[in-house]
Amino acid sequence: MVQAYNFLASWQLFPEKCRYQNGEPAKSGNYKIESVKNGTELQISMNWVSRTNEAFFSSFTLLPDAQLYAYEATDLAEMISGEFTNASTLQISFIRNDQVVLTARHEILANGYLQITQKGVKDDGTLFENIDIYHKQMSVLPYASSIGGVVIRPTKEGVIRHQALQAMEEQTNMQLDQIREQIELLARQAQEIVKRKELSLMIYEAKLNFRPVIGHVYHLYQKQDDSYILSMVSPKEWGGTGPFKAFISSAKLLADHTWMEVAGVMDATAG
Repeated sequence: MVQAYNFLASWQLFPEKCRYQNGEPAKSGNYKIESVKNGTELQISMNWVSRTNEAFFSSFTLLPDAQLYAYEATDLAEMISGEFTNASTLQISFIRNDQVVLTARHEILANGYLQITQKGVKDDGTLFENIDIYHKQMSVLPYASSIGGVVIRPTKEGVIRHQALQAMEEQTNMQLDQIREQIELLARQAQEIVKRKELSLMIYEAKLNFRPVIGHVYHLYQKQDDSYILSMVSPKEWGGTGPFKAFISSAKLLADHTWMEVAGVMDATAG
């Protein structure tokens, strides 16, 4: 099943991105699609937690060849049929009394998310459309979970498994958030160092008529011949750029002999 390649993963629910006309999105959940029986069938597993903290778990096997097969959860449907309409779309239909009672269209979106659009009939006979959005999990879970659309009664095993899964996800997500914050901090620090290095190279290539003192602020200008010169006179004291072509930056000499741009000097001298 080459078409299944993009779908084979564990997917985590985006509750805030879901749109429901029947019921409410789950508080959290996952959806797992894997290949079984030498790649001839799909195993679809679902596990989710409702907003009232009820845990649900379900799993079924699907042969996506557009043929009808018996479906075990007879309270929903008697038969099931599925097929890949293209490399990014898997259509599953649930049938009872020779009528389609629910369809679940699985689509891989351009951003890599999995969108599951469920269409069915409410108890009052009106049609509904529910949309679940998932993102691919980086790690492979021992089982998957989702609100899925299939009505499954909570089981003790499902509750225990999801509680363990939820605790694991909270801890790993917290650790990943901490690492992400550290990476972002390091990235900002690296950008600041690169910026200081570039400014320092520009200043050390400029003409210097004095010996800079650590901790003091100086002013870099571009001369008429496009070379640079470092001056102790600020644009404010010049009343503009003075005899130079342009003001580049004001900078402080640090103890490591790099130069740090001093913010606000241009604003202070703009008038």
